[in-house]
Amino acid sequence: MDVLIAGAGPTGLTLAIELARRGVGVRIIEKAESFFIGSRGDGLQPRTLEVFEDLGVLDAVFAAGSAPFATKVYVGGKHVGEHALFDPAEPSPAVPYPTPWFLGQSQTEGILRDRLAEFGMRVELGAELVGFTQDSTGVTASLGTGEVVRAAYLVGADGGRSFVRKTLGIAFEGTTDESIRMLLGDVQATGLDRTCGHWFGAEDNPMRGVVFTPLPGGPYFQFGAPLGEGELDVETALPALQARLDEFSGGGVRLHDLIWSTVWRPNIRLAARFREGRVFLAGDAAHVHPPTGGQGLNTGVQDAYNLGWKLAEGTPELLDSYETERRAVAVRVLGLSSEIMQKYADGDEDAHERGESTRQLDISYRTGPLDDVLRAGDRAPDSPLVDALGKQIRLFELFRGPHSTVLAFGGEAPEGAYRILPAGSVATGDDLVDVGGHAYAAYGGEGTVVVRPDGYVAEIRGRVS
Repeated sequence: MDVLIAGAGPTGLTLAIELARRGVGVRIIEKAESFFIGSRGDGLQPRTLEVFEDLGVLDAVFAAGSAPFATKVYVGGKHVGEHALFDPAEPSPAVPYPTPWFLGQSQTEGILRDRLAEFGMRVELGAELVGFTQDSTGVTASLGTGEVVRAAYLVGADGGRSFVRKTLGIAFEGTTDESIRMLLGDVQATGLDRTCGHWFGAEDNPMRGVVFTPLPGGPYFQFGAPLGEGELDVETALPALQARLDEFSGGGVRLHDLIWSTVWRPNIRLAARFREGRVFLAGDAAHVHPPTGGQGLNTGVQDAYNLGWKLAEGTPELLDSYETERRAVAVRVLGLSSEIMQKYADGDEDAHERGESTRQLDISYRTGPLDDVLRAGDRAPDSPLVDALGKQIRLFELFRGPHSTVLAFGGEAPEGAYRILPAGSVATGDDLVDVGGHAYAAYGGEGTVVVRPDGYVAEIRGRVS
């Protein structure tokens, strides 16, 4: 076996799919006896939607989820207005999915498991990792079932309390802030409109209250209630939640079928290293985020997307680059999530606004200057093209799959490359025409561009800039 993955959340499942579609021998184990049921990370950012298109699960995600809901705001039980979490954004040639999509985490995981099953693989439940050692050629892992497993690599995608990280002795630096807490969970509600979210705020302090957001694909709402300094021993059972809602709404809504609830505390942490020898950390095992800004699940998925092709190719340089690239992203995203969380804590209304920075489309692995010129390390934009038969095709369709892609602009194409002709040209053979001029504008209009399997530019040859 080539890779053993501990943890079958979105990060572990994404990595398993990435490896399985490349023909890499992989096992994915999960210590839980049953799959998680609940929403938790329910916001899928635009960059994650692009990843899911490549993995072949985007249609299922769109079918099961929904666009962002507007939220009706009530203060003292009276309707005072509406609030949109995101400004409407139209798709563009470069960005086909500009707006986040909402889907409960357990549903996202189910879709990923179905995709993994298409490669003949399944998650092994009740298979807890209880020990491991490594040497120069691989990792020997012991499971709670008594089985001993040998793999070339081990990936800990086993959450914030990661056994893999603790066994390696890697510091998990950061803080747990007991001054900021929130009651969270999923529940059904009779008397609430499911076409929008609902914020019920206190008359004397509109930022104190409870929010209910409909979860697509079922009858449940995700609820969230910021807790005050004096609310230390908070009940999470249904009667206590009903009483809290009645306090802020004035009554009229009945809650039932609570499937999970918890008191959440902001645990903001970052692993000192993402790798030790043949063992890697990804997702919450490497970085834990506040839920503000919807970054945690998405960052974990993109850890796996970055690591998968590198494990498959297995060169030392690529494996070394995983921590270099992804830890820098985690630092930035943790800062963003923490900033938004502090705005919530301060009662800042701007906390509800979501800018471009939360969509993760501007994440770059470049080492050069941050200007507007496309460079190695940047996300490769999408664009519409037309082939010699007049069939429309997108650059993302060329990128889809486990391969690198070479695009040639303004000259002869090297063997195996796609030659992109300027708008107004006539395509012959395998040439593609940039009908709207978008590809030439996005890619600089000259040179040969090599796009990595994860949709980032590896190098640009022959451009004068």
